Formats: sequence, structure tokens, C-alpha cells
Amino acid sequence: EIIGDLDQIFEVLSWHRNLQRIAVDLPSGLCANSGKELGVAIDADLTVTFQTPKHGNFLGSGPEICGKTVVVDIGLRSKHISKKMANSASRKLEAVNISQSRWQKTSQTHKFSHGHAIIASGPATKTGAVRLAARGALRIGAGLVTVASPSDALQENAAHLTAIMLRETDSVDQFKSLLSDDRISSICIGPGFARESESGGLDFEHTRKMVEAALSADKSSVLDADALSAFKDTPDDLFNHLHENCILTPHEGEFKRLFPDIHAKLVAPASIGPVYSKVDATRDAAARAGCVVLFKGADTVIAAPDGRAAINSAHYDRAAPWLATAGSGDVLAGFITGLLARGLSPMQAAETAAYLHVECALKFGPGLIAEDIPEQLPAIFADLGL
Repeated sequence: EIIGDLDQIFEVLSWHRNLQRIAVDLPSGLCANSGKELGVAIDADLTVTFQTPKHGNFLGSGPEICGKTVVVDIGLRSKHISKKMANSASRKLEAVNISQSRWQKTSQTHKFSHGHAIIASGPATKTGAVRLAARGALRIGAGLVTVASPSDALQENAAHLTAIMLRETDSVDQFKSLLSDDRISSICIGPGFARESESGGLDFEHTRKMVEAALSADKSSVLDADALSAFKDTPDDLFNHLHENCILTPHEGEFKRLFPDIHAKLVAPASIGPVYSKVDATRDAAARAGCVVLFKGADTVIAAPDGRAAINSAHYDRAAPWLATAGSGDVLAGFITGLLARGLSPMQAAETAAYLHVECALKFGPGLIAEDIPEQLPAIFADLGL
């Protein structure tokens, strides 16, 4: 039978599951830029690509369609390889400039040498997220971590915290007073933060004021969860307060609300490549926000306003499906905040935290819950000789 249409050929081939399908460079029908299917793509059992992985190996449907992926060195010199292609999954920690001197604590340092992180707590009954973030910041090496807690949540937080300190902060003015301490080096606000309004929804007005107070302190800041949702209807109000030492950590729903036009381009159907990708979208979002954006997912993408970008892929031998658990993102926010406290730049902190987040899941394995994630760090640091 003669079939003239490529889509029909691909469809017929896709029925034959007993065949071993090997793709050269990329599976036919897969966009190398975005990992999206262009019409019909043939699932491969093995993909052999050359010199360096493509974005499409790690983004979107790419990992599922590529099957096992092998990169073959064909002798190209590094200067011929695009500097824009950065993939934390293949380059390990050294590529994000983590030196032993940055991580190791010596007899010549004290707790304030490694930074003081502030994690802002929500109201009573919503405090689990802030404690997960605080534990993550402390485990990753911040010298001190303080939970800024409203008075109605003080006892609830105190019952679960020991090494992490507590400060009562009911009002915006109290929060500003706390942040005026020059020894404070980083702030995280958003996890489980918003209060309930009298109408039964969330009181985002208070959240917006607290976020603006955090940003006015001009310290390294991580905005997550409710800190992003509070500006869903007026994202420009958030962008007008951001500075270069901020990091936004949206999942796809939050990204869509903050950057609706960018998200629309990302999810638009495509039939020919190159297709607008998650890397493109995150770069555009970072340029608009004027700060680092970490767009979460199994194909997490991190981008800076100057166009630098990295993909932290939890696929192939780094697949970590156990990270799809409540509180996982709160721990990631804490990791980033702790690394900012220790003096890493926003891009370095976001890349390194995302990498270690996956490593923690791989170290623990199935059955992981969010509380387990920070507790894997000591063993991972030991493995890295830190």
C-alpha cells in the first residue's frame, strides 16, 4: 500500500508497538525547540542526538516521545555550541558555580556569615507551608531562619519549631520594622499566606500590602504561591515593585494569570517549527518582570532578564514523579531563600535549588512527602564532598 501523506505514515508506524524505533537526532514530528508535536510524532524507544541535547529533548512532550536519549560527541568544539543551551540535568552542580568555599562552614565564620532568612507565615490553620519553606532554608545552610508570624498563629508555629525563630508580625508596619534589620539577607513570602476574607474567599489586599513591604526592603526576595495570586488581576502592580534581586516561582496556573499573553503563545497549536517554547516564554516573562522567573514543572525553566536560561529536567534517569506531592513547592521556595541568604545570585540560587530539589527526591525515592525533602540534603552534600 502506498501512503503519500507523512502524517498517515507516522500514524501507521505508531500502531506497530513490536518494532524497536530509533530516532536520529530527534523523533520525526517533534519540535526541537519546544518539545511539542507538530501534527503526529512517532514515539521512539531510543533517540540518538548529537553533541548536545536539544531543548525538545527535555521540554513538553519531548521526554515521553524521545524514549531513552543518548548524546553522541561528534567532535564539535565548544565554541560552536550555543551558549544559550543550558541544562542542569546534564551538567551537575559544578556548572552553576557552586564552590566548596561557598558551602563549607569554617571556624572563621559564624551564623550571620551564612545569612538570615525571613519566611512570612499565614494565619492559624494555614502554617504548614511556611514551616516547610523555613525548614528548607535552614537545611540548605542559611545561618538563621525566622518565621514572621501573625499572633493567631504563634502557638501553632511554636509547637513545631525549635531551631527556627519566631517574630510576631500582625501588621505591615511590624513587618517593615522586622525587615529593617541590616543583618537580614533574604525574604520568602507567599506559601500559605493569604487570610480568609469575611465573604469566605481570600483577603489578597493584606497580602499585596505585605508583598509591597517585602519588596520595599530591597532585599533578595522569593515570591511564591499567594504572593503571586494576590496580583492575578493587576500583574503590573506587582511588576512595578519588583527589583533585580527578586525571584518569582509560578506553576503554570500562576504563570497564566501573571503573563496571560505569553501563556497564550505558549499553548497555541502549532503545525510547523520552530515553535514558541517554555524557554522562550520564561525568558519573555523574566524580561517583563525585570527579575528571575522559575517556571515550575517536570521541565522547570529558569530565566533571567538578560536572557540567560536553564532547564532543570526531572526526566529520564532523573525522573522524580514523587515530587508531585503537597508542599513540595514550598520546600523549593525555602531552598531558594536559603541560598539567597548565603549570598548566591538569584539565577544561581534558583538553578541550584531546582537541581537539589530533584536530587532530594531521587535520594529518598517512592513514598516521598514534603517533610522528607530537606532531610536528604546532608547526605547529598556529603556525596558532593561539601
